[in-house]
Amino acid sequence: MFGKWKSLFSGSPKQWPDFSSLTADMHSHLIPGIDDGAQTIEDSLNLIRALYDLGYRKLITTPHIMSDHYRNNPEIILGGLQTVREALAKENLDITIEAAAEYYIDDVFVKKLEEEELLTFGNKYLLFEVSFINYPENIREIVFNMQIKGYKPILAHPERYSFWARKFSEYELFRDAGVLLQINANSIAGYYGIEAKKTAEKMIDLKMVDLIGTDLHKIEHINGLNQVRREKYFLKALELDLVNRKL
Repeated sequence: MFGKWKSLFSGSPKQWPDFSSLTADMHSHLIPGIDDGAQTIEDSLNLIRALYDLGYRKLITTPHIMSDHYRNNPEIILGGLQTVREALAKENLDITIEAAAEYYIDDVFVKKLEEEELLTFGNKYLLFEVSFINYPENIREIVFNMQIKGYKPILAHPERYSFWARKFSEYELFRDAGVLLQINANSIAGYYGIEAKKTAEKMIDLKMVDLIGTDLHKIEHINGLNQVRREKYFLKALELDLVNRKL
């Protein structure tokens, strides 16, 4: 596949490979007004149309749940999902949308993990993130507790955590512990900086990428995704056995 697509880069934008072979995106912020993603239903529809044009046919949107900023819960998220679905029904767009959440690991999350049923997708996949600044000292214990509860943890955008990128063996420990790794597509094009780009490329080379997500918040991210289509590492990533295709 890689050899077949490689020659496409000399062609027009319409010939560049799209995201259709992924089928599903499992990381985005498309429900209006509940986090730092889409702010209006018009934003939501514009972003969904753009994802459709990129080749996606299934979306699992994942609003932030963060105790300090976005105090979302299943009722808020699923209610917002229904609003988006109703708006999409009027658009005659053949795309499926579901919802889970992107959980921020903090003390409140630990309590939720013990006391509540968390929002997941697929086969009880649980998407989580940590602080970009502070190393999460108790992350191994928290991951273990997720698994004890029957969840399958997915670490969102690991390539963006500089404290792990500079100690690459940490990613191997995560995978050995059963944690799936999801890179952001825009990292491949350098949207988040050269360090994240190089880390994403190394992860792809070593076949340590389990999922690719858009982490779509705004239309500028769509511009980045169009650039991703031209990157050779996008083609290498599409060769991987990605969970996206099984959702």
